Amino acid sequence: MNLRGLKVRSSPVALHEPPDDELVASATEGNAAAFEKLMRRYNQRVFRAARSVVRNDAEAEDVVQETFVRAYRHLASFEGRASIATWLTRIAVHEGYARLRRARLFDADEEASSRVRSTRAGPEEQVSSRELRAVLVTAIDSLPEGLRTVFVLRDVEGMSTLETSEVLELTPEAVRVRLHRARAALRLRVEKGLGVEVRGLFGFAAERCDRTVAEVFRRLELPLP
Repeated sequence: MNLRGLKVRSSPVALHEPPDDELVASATEGNAAAFEKLMRRYNQRVFRAARSVVRNDAEAEDVVQETFVRAYRHLASFEGRASIATWLTRIAVHEGYARLRRARLFDADEEASSRVRSTRAGPEEQVSSRELRAVLVTAIDSLPEGLRTVFVLRDVEGMSTLETSEVLELTPEAVRVRLHRARAALRLRVEKGLGVEVRGLFGFAAERCDRTVAEVFRRLELPLP
């Protein structure tokens, strides 16, 4: 099926890069290099969508591979009613939820065991966790003492409003007001501390991107361009 006549909505791309519709049409005709460009263009978006469902980097990477394998095999059925990016993301989300259903992760016991397994983070996740923890600790420490104490007792220690008011000799209303102010101030400090770094979370570049492209091409028995 030739897709060149379709008006496929394209996402913004770098200058001199072919638009999505051209790549889709070319990939449909068997151009592996065009399909590779599509993969590299949308690998990160697909990965982030998958990870938001399965909440595990390794599983999300598998979902990305499956997404592009399915996409390549069904390119002829892509009708251009949505952008190729939307189509790919939808495949990834559906695949992610299908894996959750197959693994019965919606069952409480299964979710508990999954959380235990997920604590064994890899080096990259451990570094990210330490950095985020450091930002949060610094933000809490920077709160004014009156707000910081209420926040730690209520949100970190988990004490009730009444218990906190008794410890600090404040009225319950004063505790609630201070907690509200502490949370608002903390939110601003965390956002400032993270800055542009948060946009680098769950990246899908370099080695991970190359590995996914190679594995998808292997499964499709296509030569790497």
